[in-house]
Amino acid sequence: MSTTPAAAPAGRTSNLILRGRGWVAPLCWLAVLMDGFDAVVLGAIMPKLTEDPTMGIDNATGTVIATAGLVGMMIGALGMGWATDRFGRRKLLIGAVIAFSVLTFVTGFAQDGFTVGLLRFLAGVGLGGCLPTAISMVTEFAGHRKGSHATTLVMTGYHVGAVLTALLAIWAATATATGWREMFFLGGLPSLVLVPLMWLFLPESPDYLASKGRVAEAKTVAEHYGVDVDEHPERAFADAHPERFGDGQGEKQGAALLLSGGYRRNTVLVWIASFMGLLLVYGLNTWLPQIMRAADYDLGNSLGFLVVLNAGAVAGLLVAGRVGDRITPRNAAIIWFIGSAALLAALAIKMPLLGIYIMVFINGCFVFSAQNLIYAFTATNYPPKVRGTALGMSAGVGRLGAISGPIVGGTLLTAGLAYPWGFFAFAAVGALGGVAASALKTVRRDERSLQDQAAGQDG
Repeated sequence: MSTTPAAAPAGRTSNLILRGRGWVAPLCWLAVLMDGFDAVVLGAIMPKLTEDPTMGIDNATGTVIATAGLVGMMIGALGMGWATDRFGRRKLLIGAVIAFSVLTFVTGFAQDGFTVGLLRFLAGVGLGGCLPTAISMVTEFAGHRKGSHATTLVMTGYHVGAVLTALLAIWAATATATGWREMFFLGGLPSLVLVPLMWLFLPESPDYLASKGRVAEAKTVAEHYGVDVDEHPERAFADAHPERFGDGQGEKQGAALLLSGGYRRNTVLVWIASFMGLLLVYGLNTWLPQIMRAADYDLGNSLGFLVVLNAGAVAGLLVAGRVGDRITPRNAAIIWFIGSAALLAALAIKMPLLGIYIMVFINGCFVFSAQNLIYAFTATNYPPKVRGTALGMSAGVGRLGAISGPIVGGTLLTAGLAYPWGFFAFAAVGALGGVAASALKTVRRDERSLQDQAAGQDG
């Protein structure tokens, strides 16, 4: 890889970051918060949307609309993951936020189910690109020693957004004309502030710059933010495991590299675990209020469960990140997936209202963190030149699970089987995710362990 710096861009980067110290994590967190709002808003307003006589949307149509948005997310994750490795993290993240914010706002004017579905599909393309790009940036600025914590910390933004969405949906259900249009308007407005801040203060990733041979720029950014930068990041992986990552693997790019040599096994297993994890995340976020209504809880409590579920997710992420850095993301993911399976099955047991709230909170602690630990594993086990692609492919293939989750929930709901069988079905998915995570192999824990890995002491 060339190490010849580009002098002019280095100056531009320096001028930019001197105005933006400390903004990377907060800006990425806010972008993910908006992602969480947009991803959860449909499930939060679905009861009101299906009750609006002017729209003609029933549960089956709602399932199609939710699926359309998730297909868009899959396309966005697959395409933008590759694009961030080619064109940079910064531009793509800003573009993703603009896309999903504008399209979410416009959805508030929709007059029929087809228009809602089309706009959710297009907004999904932007949503799909936001999450893996934000995770990649935050991980690269945090360093691999804190990769799990950085990933799970930024992902708390997603669930804070989800909690705000559910709370706003409770307000909108009684205080607004339709109970759902206003939610889409609210989802688009914050970008008026966030996008200018990102444009002014968000620098490019030093790992990305180094992977493109722009070493002078990378060193300037890294020095300013107090992070290490490897001038030859791909070599570290090859040197650590020459028997697995040598022999010309560095010449391969993108998906071809992900499915070659020592990466192939992990790549396939990450996809399987992501499929299972996102099936749980989107299945529960989309249909939990309706499933709980099928269990004879009123609308207020049903939306309250969504708030508590995502509040639990925030608490769980703060713990999971620390645990992942201590025992590796792989080992933590196994614990969290298996824990999710047991706790989801427990939701099928009838218990007092307070007990079910507590159980939903604990489920949130485990279900959402399991998937994010897979993201943490991916962010710290692939070199920078394909890290965006690896995260994008993980999220993109995982979106097939995200698509399946609402379909599973909607099908069971339509058949009158959502409670309790929906929770048993989700529990089985969590168990399968744990099996996939247990078969992963840690390639690179952090910079300190490279020499140990070279000696064959990988996780």
